[in-house]
Amino acid sequence: QVQLVESGGGLVQPGGSLRLSCAASGSIFSKYTMAWYRQAPGKQRDLVSSITSGGSTYYSDSVKGRFTISRDNAKNTVYLQMNSLKPEDTALYYCTNLQTGSWGQGTQVTVSS
Repeated sequence: QVQLVESGGGLVQPGGSLRLSCAASGSIFSKYTMAWYRQAPGKQRDLVSSITSGGSTYYSDSVKGRFTISRDNAKNTVYLQMNSLKPEDTALYYCTNLQTGSWGQGTQVTVSS
């Protein structure tokens, strides 16, 4: 089973940046579509961004132009660069493998002054 471990969350002021990382186990990481979801307290888990094996990307309207997803297949890692962060970006961010259904444990992002 593919295991995913997120890191890089933390507390940041509005307008700041963070880069989330998701390290995956397994030798065929490069073939999978990977995605980031987030869940704020009392709300449903929403898709933030995804990246296919070929590098095609998707962004939700709420993060388009501010977030960038990327992957390094040599390191079995997917990244989410988050710029111009807003308080409404505060959530628990999860990494997932859309083919296997594996999820990480989540990393907390808090945007507050």
